[in-house]
Order: sequence, then structure tokens, then C-alpha cells
Amino acid sequence: MTNEELTKDLAKIASAHDLYLEEVRYIPAGRNSVLRVIVDLPDGPGGVASETLTEVTRALSAHLDDSPNAPKGSYTLEVSTPGATRELTEPRHFRRAEGRMIIVETADEKIRGRLTGVEPDRLCVSTTSGDVDIATDAIRRAHMDVEL
Repeated sequence: MTNEELTKDLAKIASAHDLYLEEVRYIPAGRNSVLRVIVDLPDGPGGVASETLTEVTRALSAHLDDSPNAPKGSYTLEVSTPGATRELTEPRHFRRAEGRMIIVETADEKIRGRLTGVEPDRLCVSTTSGDVDIATDAIRRAHMDVEL
């Protein structure tokens, strides 16, 4: 098994379910090995429906049962979405987070607010003290924030 071949196989299955393959990670641990597959919507705001996640999990599992690229031996297949506090590192991640609360760190400040706009060179974040434009090249770290 090569990770590249396995990732290519799983990406095709995710795409067939209108999902984007975010990550594939094999964590060897003897009988407790895990194949972790993270899927997401290809772009824009919204969430992955639980029915869609169930369908893609079944399709991935069926494929892995017969694939020469699957990990050898026993392992647990975990299929999930990136999660509520995901790191935002790519333009697609920011577009997916539009409308949600985020925390952005620059060299000068930490900004918490609702992501209201995503442009190639900047973000617009609505904070309690007003709207803030943040140049994307100034972002050191960003992640979604859980709204309670």
C-alpha cells in the first residue's frame, strides 16, 4: 500500500458523493490501528449532512474491503468532517467558514468575530466593535470558534 494510491482511490469515492477528501491518515497501533478519513464539502458555507457521511462511509468501507491499496491487517475506519474548531489554512477553508465565528491571529492582534466576507487577498470579520478587514498575508493562525 502506498499512501498516494490509497488517497487517490478514496478521493474518487468522496468526489462521487460530492465531497472533498481533506485528509487520510493511517495510525498503526497493532490491533488498534486506525485509518482516519476526513471529508468536507468542496467549497462554500454549509455542513455535511449525516446521511451523506453515512453513505460515503459505507462506500469507503466497501472499497477498502476489496482494494489492494488498503492497509494490511485489521484496523478501524474512522470517517468524519474537520470539526468545529478546525484550523483554517487554505482559501477553501475560509470560504467554508463564511458566516461562522472565527479567531484570527496576526503579528499585532487576535481578532474574534463572524467571518462575513472572503476575498483572495482579505477577510472581512464582524466583531463586537465593528467590521475588520484582515489581509490574508498578515494571518499567522486562524481557526473556527465554537459558538455557544
